[in-house]
Amino acid sequence: MLKKRRERTASLLHERLYHSQGYAFIFGIDEVGRGPWAGPVVAGAVCLPITDSRLSPKLKGVKDSKMMTPRQRESLVDTIKEVALAWGIGKASSVEINDLGISPATRLAMRRALESALETVDFEPSCLFIDSVLLPELPGIPQVSLVGGDARSLSIAAASVVAKVWRDDYMVELDAEWPQYGFAAHKGYGTPQHQAALKEYGPSPLHRLYYKPIQALSDDDGDSQR
Repeated sequence: MLKKRRERTASLLHERLYHSQGYAFIFGIDEVGRGPWAGPVVAGAVCLPITDSRLSPKLKGVKDSKMMTPRQRESLVDTIKEVALAWGIGKASSVEINDLGISPATRLAMRRALESALETVDFEPSCLFIDSVLLPELPGIPQVSLVGGDARSLSIAAASVVAKVWRDDYMVELDAEWPQYGFAAHKGYGTPQHQAALKEYGPSPLHRLYYKPIQALSDDDGDSQR
């Protein structure tokens, strides 16, 4: 008889180490949506109560959002928000991605997520845990870049789940406005369905026009949908 695999949860090892050094309010920050051809890049920022001895059991199953099913993310996102000391969402639109490039736009979304999280609390961040990047635009806040952070840090993992659920819901809303592209199904990624829609209708204002596949379609079709 096969043993049931234990549901893996992201670790609090890094948070507890930094908390023991006096960093009381650690914000995990992560983004989703760097790779799609359309829609915004979205970031989440989450500050967890590191001293809560029941934190890991409360957030059992929270890990890298890419390793979770939609049902798992949906079942845990409200718990993350209830447990968190603060949480926020920030996005950078496709227009901003086109103007700035994906990396600066991602950092912009992260800063907006942090600003959103801080709007409802009366404390300042002691430290930022960020998945694979740093925010030089915020030099006054200590920052830790954790490669693969959404799998190694519960704070970053929680931020990734909050951001992923928000972006997926947002793409469903955009699908109602632009049903010909199928955003509800592929969330803006370059699937065969999306490619076929682009060939038929051309790019929309939601598309990242500097991406090479979109440029090729724009060149072929002459102009975009408005």
